[in-house]
Amino acid sequence: MNPTTLFYIIIAIIVFNFVVDKILGSLNAKHFNDALPPEIADVYDETEYKKAQRYKREKYRFGLLTSTISIVATLLFFFLDGFEIVDTWARSFSSNSIVIALLFFGIIVFASDILGLPFSYYNTFVIEEKYGFNTTNTATFFLDKIKGWALMAIVGGGLLALIVWFYEVTGANFWLYAWGAVTVFTIFMNLFYARLIVPLFNKQSPLEEGSLRNKIEAYASTVHFNLANIFVIDGSKRSTKANAYFSGFGREKRITLYDTLINDLEEEEIVAVLAHEVGHYKRKHIIFNLLVSILLTGFTFWLLSLFVGNETLSSALGVSQPSFHIGLVAFGILYTPISTLTGLCMNLLSRKFEYQADRFAKQTYAGAPLVSALKKLSKNSLSNLTPHPAYVFMHYSHPTLLQRFRKLV
Repeated sequence: MNPTTLFYIIIAIIVFNFVVDKILGSLNAKHFNDALPPEIADVYDETEYKKAQRYKREKYRFGLLTSTISIVATLLFFFLDGFEIVDTWARSFSSNSIVIALLFFGIIVFASDILGLPFSYYNTFVIEEKYGFNTTNTATFFLDKIKGWALMAIVGGGLLALIVWFYEVTGANFWLYAWGAVTVFTIFMNLFYARLIVPLFNKQSPLEEGSLRNKIEAYASTVHFNLANIFVIDGSKRSTKANAYFSGFGREKRITLYDTLINDLEEEEIVAVLAHEVGHYKRKHIIFNLLVSILLTGFTFWLLSLFVGNETLSSALGVSQPSFHIGLVAFGILYTPISTLTGLCMNLLSRKFEYQADRFAKQTYAGAPLVSALKKLSKNSLSNLTPHPAYVFMHYSHPTLLQRFRKLV
């Protein structure tokens, strides 16, 4: 295929994704003012619902602005030979392919993050602050950024260097070694993320002895769930929004509660939320998602191995000297339709798993406290309770509150 033709195919994919996303966003925005369905009308009173509508509109408009600026910057980068400029600059420092790749991606990712920093700051300290969600301070905000960059350089850079090395040493078979390395890393992070990464950003402490812990342990006993690790994380350090999640497996499995969740919900509601999380574990959702992720990674690496050595990929991006890292960028964009399709399938599956976990919680504990918990969490985060079905289909990994309510009652 002619490099110029391939270049415009890449541009078309980028523009098409943007247009589709904006159409879906517009359809969704038209439902912001819909009357609440009777089943969940008690989530907001009139004043709170108006506040939620203002919040949704402001977030939508801000998202529209930032995404428009982002695509304009991206297209300018493509048409002004940005990849050639960055590649040439990276090559001026070294002739080593690994070093060149690290510098190339490091420059692009860091520059992109710096350009997005003012928008992130505005979102946190203006919009989220305005609606009472933000609890972080400037020092924590920038420290989080620095830690994120450091992790990206160490972890992301390390994996990239290893993959490029595999390519240099093994050629077309690199995908098997890369797949193996990423699989080991994925399993390791699933096991030890809570121990190694979370403490860099948040303080975790075991849930103290008392009524709540007793109720959680009593429930875990009734479903024969060995739960020794129940932690509380200081989510209130950054936001008033609440959450809870399950991580790890085997002896490393743990349930983590945000302190905001404990403050917002009654004990019965918290146990119901945890029953839902236990349901994910009991129904093997975590293991299944891990296995699917590993298989998709292998498929992606295999497909990459078929195309990455093609000089046309580099030429399409205006880079005169073919290389693995340029081919990786072009392939990543061309792969977008496939990743969108797999993402849709995973969202469908995720929504099905959420129903199963809800049903498990209802059967082994109770449905009423889970419903009341979901309503409170929706209210406290000013959630959109009337999303457009097409938007839900494309973007939601969880069913809507109304859908979950109808399954639980």
